[in-house]
Amino acid sequence: MKTSEEINRQKHLLQDLKLKEKLEFIKSLPFHTERFNDLFDFLNQRLTEVECDDTLVLTTEYLQENGLYSEKVIDFLKENGGYCDCEVLNNVEERFEGL
Repeated sequence: MKTSEEINRQKHLLQDLKLKEKLEFIKSLPFHTERFNDLFDFLNQRLTEVECDDTLVLTTEYLQENGLYSEKVIDFLKENGGYCDCEVLNNVEERFEGL
């Protein structure tokens, strides 16, 4: 059986690991979190008007209109589960919870 000291140590190690992962994620962002929130709002609105066509057409539209489009951004989205507009909204946005 673990002692309370061991349990507390494990909790702190887990908290440290989560903080490190969060900081690494923030460091990997190709632009500021506020811009991502604007992208998510844009996609949320547009995807109520049109269905996702399994591409990044709406995401690309937003990025180009805001001078943010680059392969680095597209790669970032895909690395975080955003292979189409609805996945950007569902998978990538989830990564921003608690930032």
